[in-house]
Amino acid sequence: MNLIPWRGGLTSTFQQFQREMDQMFQRFFGDAEENGSRSSLISWSPRVDVEEDDKQFLVKADLPGVDPKDVEVFVVDNTLTLRGQRKEQREEKGKNFHRLERFEGQFYREISLPRGIDADKIQAKSTNGVLTVTIPKLAQAQPKKITVHAEK
Repeated sequence: MNLIPWRGGLTSTFQQFQREMDQMFQRFFGDAEENGSRSSLISWSPRVDVEEDDKQFLVKADLPGVDPKDVEVFVVDNTLTLRGQRKEQREEKGKNFHRLERFEGQFYREISLPRGIDADKIQAKSTNGVLTVTIPKLAQAQPKKITVHAEK
């Protein structure tokens, strides 16, 4: 029985901690290697940036390697949804992979939008693996500048 936790040395304590963290992540996320293939990683979520100016919102999503034909963009009840799939077609004869970390499979992302958007004029384009969705604001939702008059 070891009553002093660091008795085995600080290295063994960190190794035990690392093993416990690895086990926790495997229980929570699953482990593709444990299931024998990468196909168990069937979903992922793209990173997005959301910008706003006086006239519109811009949503930029990183979708490297995703064909624009495999992307769906739609708005329902002020929620922007990005959905699609990254497909990878390659031949692997005679290759010895040691680690594969590129995601493939379906992706899904929802982004809540404020009231006052013009859903009929939303546009989406894909350039160099970045999907840009332009969401205009309704005229009445845009800020109105009010002139302040000085009294004499």
